[in-house]
Amino acid sequence: MSMNGQAPFMNDPNLKVLIDSTSIQARVKEMGEEITRDYAGKNLHLLAVLKGACVFLSDLMRAIDLPLTLDFIGISSYGASTKSSGEVRITKDLDKSLAGKDVLVVEDIIDTGLTLNYLANIFRSREVNSLQIAALLDKPDRHEIDTHARYIGFTIPNHFVVGYGLDVSEMYRNLPFIAVPQDTENLVKNK
Repeated sequence: MSMNGQAPFMNDPNLKVLIDSTSIQARVKEMGEEITRDYAGKNLHLLAVLKGACVFLSDLMRAIDLPLTLDFIGISSYGASTKSSGEVRITKDLDKSLAGKDVLVVEDIIDTGLTLNYLANIFRSREVNSLQIAALLDKPDRHEIDTHARYIGFTIPNHFVVGYGLDVSEMYRNLPFIAVPQDTENLVKNK
């Protein structure tokens, strides 16, 4: 027990581990090796979707053995909810031009596909050499639009998940694993 009488955060009994840290690290390493092979000799530019993809990006880019550049775009489609609103809003645009770059969008999760489709259309209009997607997680049962990601870490069932960058109301991003909260109603209220 922690000093406040609650179970330690990382061992919260409300969280059922879906993908453990060791499995995540092994898969990210494999993805990095595949990207290294596919982008050899290209102008690789990683474009991470804030904030959820930051943890994945950090590990993935260190697993890529190539020179690369990176940038961030901030979007919002969830707010404080556990379900996507379907409405995408840019909260931070890119710092540099994408013209002439081989862009790899790094995303935490493909849910409905609406967000990635929206972003892909914007990025294609910015004169990129190529555009591909690397997502840590994919939930095909939730797709409302066909979104092809070239690199997928894990395909998961239609559960709300937290950890390894994924959050609910900005909480749980620092978990080293992906977990399914058993009681989503009380996730934020109890913190």
